[in-house]
Amino acid sequence: MSFLAIDIGNTRLKWAQYAAARPGAPMIAQGAVFLETIDTLADTEWKPLVPPTSMLGCVVAGEAVRRRVEEQLELWDIEPHWVVPSAREAGLVNGYDHPNRLGADRWVSLIGARARLLASGPPRPGLVVMIGTAATVDALDAEGRFLGGLILPGFGLMLKALEMGTAGLKFPTGEVVDFPTNTSDALMSGGANAIAGAIERQHRKLLERTGQAPALFMTGGAAVKLAPITDLAFETVDTLIFDGLLQIQAQRLGG
Repeated sequence: MSFLAIDIGNTRLKWAQYAAARPGAPMIAQGAVFLETIDTLADTEWKPLVPPTSMLGCVVAGEAVRRRVEEQLELWDIEPHWVVPSAREAGLVNGYDHPNRLGADRWVSLIGARARLLASGPPRPGLVVMIGTAATVDALDAEGRFLGGLILPGFGLMLKALEMGTAGLKFPTGEVVDFPTNTSDALMSGGANAIAGAIERQHRKLLERTGQAPALFMTGGAAVKLAPITDLAFETVDTLIFDGLLQIQAQRLGG
């Protein structure tokens, strides 16, 4: 009764196969590919897998990419299902003005974070940070309400904008340091500090709003770049979206 979880971002498709569609189930396989190569999944990464009995995914890359992935899923006799954000699901209430316009990845990661918060002790607020092509900083209160969040450019978009709009600046290979003394480090450190500043500001505002220190979860490929510069305690959770997909699937199956 294995379960396939799929996260289709703007740059990469990430997937994980679990022994069962329930929180805490063992992960038995996982992988990630760039969107340019998803048309070979059935013949490469997915070919040796034990056929899953169900799947659930979230997609932000658009309908055309989703259809290409569904063609690869024809390798197995399973029906594709994709998360569409709603007013409430899996114990979370959606505070977006138009709930179905919230990014599916944000919604699913919030559900995963809420489950982690409930499993670790008394309910408390949480701040969920995803660092990918874009960076998002989303807040939920101790009662499980999504309060709202920020969207800002990720590292790549921020630095490409500087490269395109400023003469002589090239995409850097620098490091994040406190006081950069070369242009490459200055660009990388500037991007990291811009994102870190947004996180720290929202953390402070959520503390003021709820009266409780929020837990901070970070996920996404570039989250590691923020680790050296933020003074806030945080937990890096690479599987946060998969955690949310497991929660949703288990609830839909009555688990």
